[in-house]
Amino acid sequence: MTFVSPALRQYLIITGNYWAFTLTDGALRMLVVLYFNDLGYSALSIAMLFLFYEFFGVVTNLVGGWLGARIGLNRTMNIGLGVQIISLAMLLVPAAWLTVPWVMLAQAMSGIAKDLNKMSAKSAVKTLVSGADAQGRLYRYVALLTGSKNTLKGVGFFLGGALLTLLGFEGAVMVMTLALLVVWQMSLILLRQDLGKAKNKPKFRDIFSKSRPVNILSAARLCLFASRDVWFVVAVPVYLSSYLGWDNWLVGSFLASWVIAYGIVQALAPMLTGAVKGSAENIPGRTAAVGWVALLMALPAMIALTLQSGGDPHWWLLGGLWLFGAVFAVNSSLHSFLIVHYASEDGVSLDVGFYYMANAAGRLLGTVLSGLLYQQYGLNACLWFSSGLLLLTFIISFALPEK
Repeated sequence: MTFVSPALRQYLIITGNYWAFTLTDGALRMLVVLYFNDLGYSALSIAMLFLFYEFFGVVTNLVGGWLGARIGLNRTMNIGLGVQIISLAMLLVPAAWLTVPWVMLAQAMSGIAKDLNKMSAKSAVKTLVSGADAQGRLYRYVALLTGSKNTLKGVGFFLGGALLTLLGFEGAVMVMTLALLVVWQMSLILLRQDLGKAKNKPKFRDIFSKSRPVNILSAARLCLFASRDVWFVVAVPVYLSSYLGWDNWLVGSFLASWVIAYGIVQALAPMLTGAVKGSAENIPGRTAAVGWVALLMALPAMIALTLQSGGDPHWWLLGGLWLFGAVFAVNSSLHSFLIVHYASEDGVSLDVGFYYMANAAGRLLGTVLSGLLYQQYGLNACLWFSSGLLLLTFIISFALPEK
């Protein structure tokens, strides 16, 4: 890697870490959903398995942003990888020990690991970009990092379903644990020691953002991600398995394909939002954020209406899910750029950590509602609730800065 600049070399190492982590995270989520669905757990019970995963993501982003500014993003990223290895190892116990409280604890560890890794990767990108075309390159780098991560998360879903079929639950977890151990050792050696460390050590009270744009964007992000997870996390996999009769391999393959396509669109977001060039007038702001979420808002309601009127779910649900994923991907990538853009230069991880705390809170809300609404009222209730959350995102986004 001597032919690339030191900054680009660090970006590639960070991206490689993020990719490896994401593969295991996506695979583990699919393993847990399908394995416990096969054991006869209800949709709400499966959602509860992820409750601590999402809750500790909220806490981790708040504390992790502060920690990254104090000790460096290389350390927080490596801590995240180490904690994920522990969470995987916790699932290698005998099957009789895999009770709901034990799996919830393992998922809590995984949630801490995931958000330490994610916050570190997103924050580190800003520290590696400079020059006249900084904002344009920042948007492209963030879009590429985010899009490639979600593409590999989809591969992880596929991997989870495949490994469960081929190796069983214990064998699948063992393979992922050993692979991540190798990545962790390489990361400890290669990542730069002072990455993202603030010049002035932030106090703990600085974990809460004082930036109005960051606070507004964080509120919009919370509603945006709750709108996705309220039907995608538990309701859709269980519906495909229980109502449409799909087997584990098919469910995992479909969700994997969806997330892979979602990641590809995220990586292309700068082109789709007209920001291929890095000049100031091409950098998206409030108008783009409002316009894209307005388009997204109509889709879950449209799917719900067609299903209520007797539409074939193989066409309307699955087709609508593909369209929702494409438009959601642009919204997500746009938000991911805006938070890095709004974040302060010194101690960038503080603002990014606060923002991803809101992201984790949205996932937590969506995950709980996905199990609860689906079990009590069915898939259509999840879809209508999704549209309501997107309406809130639309209203909040009007308060973002115009440029």
